[in-house]
Amino acid sequence: MPDIPFDNTYARLPERFFAKQDPARVPMPEGIRINASLAASLRIDPDWLASSEGIAMLAGNTIPIGAEPLAQAYAGHQFGGFSPQLGDGRALLLGEIIDTDGVRRDLQLKGSGRTLFSRGGDGKAALGPVLREYILSEAMHALGVPTTRALAAVTTGETILRQDGPLPGAVFTRVAASHLRVGTFQYFAAQQDREAVRELADYTIARHYPEVHNQNHATCPYLTLLKSVIQSQAELIAQWMSLGFIHGVMNTDNTAISGETIDYGPCAFMDAFHPQCVFSSIDQQARYAWGNQPSIALWNLTRFAETLLPLFDDNTERATDMAKSALSEFSDYFGQQYMTRFRAKFGLPVDAPETIIQRGLSLLADQQIDFTLFFRHLTRIAAGDSPETLSSMFTDKGPFETWFTQWRDASDPAKRLPSLRAANPILIPRNHRVEQAIQAAYAGDYAPFHRLTDALATPYSEQENEADLETPPTPDEIVTETFCGT
Repeated sequence: MPDIPFDNTYARLPERFFAKQDPARVPMPEGIRINASLAASLRIDPDWLASSEGIAMLAGNTIPIGAEPLAQAYAGHQFGGFSPQLGDGRALLLGEIIDTDGVRRDLQLKGSGRTLFSRGGDGKAALGPVLREYILSEAMHALGVPTTRALAAVTTGETILRQDGPLPGAVFTRVAASHLRVGTFQYFAAQQDREAVRELADYTIARHYPEVHNQNHATCPYLTLLKSVIQSQAELIAQWMSLGFIHGVMNTDNTAISGETIDYGPCAFMDAFHPQCVFSSIDQQARYAWGNQPSIALWNLTRFAETLLPLFDDNTERATDMAKSALSEFSDYFGQQYMTRFRAKFGLPVDAPETIIQRGLSLLADQQIDFTLFFRHLTRIAAGDSPETLSSMFTDKGPFETWFTQWRDASDPAKRLPSLRAANPILIPRNHRVEQAIQAAYAGDYAPFHRLTDALATPYSEQENEADLETPPTPDEIVTETFCGT
């Protein structure tokens, strides 16, 4: 087995931060896909990783030298209700690696068996959710969104039971800047373990926000940490929304302190645009709809701020005022990020009226226009194409033509073409294509999965052979619900 350069800082934190244990062995592991470029960036030999010895490690059957497998402890608000203990119920952090850019990365197995935090679950993962997370996380990376990454997907030779029957088991290998969550802080705050919260905050600053150490010494470093996380989340949510992405489970245990997108369960990219669009089968009240994501992000950040209050000031009133002041900046910062991204999508200069964006999105919602395809055709118009194809998307052409005249007069399309091309992907992981790839894999055919994953690696490029992947679903292909998969 080659020497993987582990350097496991989280394992050196106090024992109450995690539970150490080995992954469960599986009967017959087989590789589905290895992310060779990501492996190389982690200083892991891709050829070895694809070998039987490497697959055994990815399945959890062998533990590489230097790894220290552990399940992390955390709590979380799930759909508004607080659970004081969640933790990694089906995942194990193998360890940390410094990549070729000098960045520390977590290496984690998902679906690796029961842990102390499994809460009665089997700790396993089915094939479908593993492929979904592989496709979505790598697509998000290619789209330029901060995200966890997919290193590998392997089958286990097991059959696991879920509500929809017996399914083949699989293990997903995830790479992340870290797996620190708002819920990690909540876990210790709920126990009134102030020292653990402080140690966790110091660890977070050192790992993710080292610039905090360079601040004015008169400023509380933990308040600066809060402000840094507020900014990273505001930027992330604005980017999600500009791509029509809906996370689906924006619980506090799925909110990464690093500012990465984490946990691709019932997530989806919108086809027809609507601000209250929701796909998650468990989000019955549309709590995490596309248009609600900024307010939910602020709600989650408020929960994060609550855990840090004892570190701000011994006086609760002063600490609360400090937190409120920091949180009050979220809306303006998010609004700036949101408008910057949508100005780029619409190809509008800074001095163009914001009403053009607002009216444009209202037009899409009113006539249920495909979000990605609309901006694809708008980009083509800037490149010199006729507006007829875009116009044909609208059944009521009067409102569109009024808006289009305003847009053309304000945008100078040809001048804004680079902005439009950089902001508007040609390919996204459409729900029906992801579902088709999963169902084909369940039938033993991985070709659609590989084809989709390969195509999504260059989402802003023209790919003539993959043009069918651009198209919206036909009525019988529409996916109305996505599932957590646990």
